[in-house]
Amino acid sequence: MEAIIEALDGHPVWLGLVGGLVIAALNMGGAFVLLLWPRPSPRFLDAALGFAAGVMLTASFTSLILPGIEYGGLLPVLGGLALGALVMDAGDRWLPHEHFVKGHEGPDVQRIRRVWLFIIAITLHNMPEGLAVGVSFGSGHYREAIQLMLAIGIQNIPEGLSVAVSSLSAGLGARFYASMVGVRSGLVEIPAAVLGAALVHYVAVLLPWAMGFAAGAMLYVISHEILPETHRMGHERLATLGTMLGVIVMLTLDVALG
Repeated sequence: MEAIIEALDGHPVWLGLVGGLVIAALNMGGAFVLLLWPRPSPRFLDAALGFAAGVMLTASFTSLILPGIEYGGLLPVLGGLALGALVMDAGDRWLPHEHFVKGHEGPDVQRIRRVWLFIIAITLHNMPEGLAVGVSFGSGHYREAIQLMLAIGIQNIPEGLSVAVSSLSAGLGARFYASMVGVRSGLVEIPAAVLGAALVHYVAVLLPWAMGFAAGAMLYVISHEILPETHRMGHERLATLGTMLGVIVMLTLDVALG
C-alpha cells in the first residue's frame, strides 16, 4: 500500500484527475463487454447492479463519512450529507431526463431528443461518484482515496455494461453505439473528480462538507435509482445477495488496503 501511495505522490488535483480517469476507464471496460456478450440476462444485470450498490454503500461510510467526521467533526459532515441528497433530489425533479426502465422524469420537454434525456439521467447518476473520488484525493488522505477509487472502479464495470445493454434494448443503436453510450456515461466522472479535488485542496474548510456532500449524493443515487431498478423485474433476491456481496468485498478491500 505504501508503494502505491509513493507512486501516486503528486499534486492532489492531478491525483484527482488520475482517479477520475481510472474509474472512467473501468466503466469503459464494462461498456465494451457488450461487444463480446451481447445478451447478458436481466437476472445477472440486477445481481451485478446490486453488487455495485453494496460497494457504493459501504464506501460512502468507510471512505467519506467516517474520515470526514474524523477530520472536521459530525455537524459539517451531516450538513454536507443533507445538502448532497437535496441537490440530487432537486436535479431529479427539475432536470428533464429519462431512465431506461422507469421512463421519463422531471419536466416534460418535447424538444429534447430521447438520447439526450438518457444522457442527462446518466450524468445525474455518475457525477457523485467522480466527485467522491476527487474529494477523497483532494483531502490528502491517499489511503482512503485509493480504496474509494478501486471501489468505484469495480462497481463501474457492471454499471457500464448495464447502461450499454439498456441502451441497446431501448433501440438507441447497434451494439457498438450502445457501448459508446455506456462509455459516455462514465466520462462525466473525470471533470467531477477534478472539481472535487480542487475544491477541497484550495478551500480546506470545505473538506468535511464536501465529503458529506459526496456521500449524501451517492446514498441518494443508491436508494432512489439503483436499488429500485434492481427490484423491478422480480429479481429482488439475487439483487439483495449481490448487495451483500458488494458490502463484503468493500469491507475486505478496506481491511486489506488498511
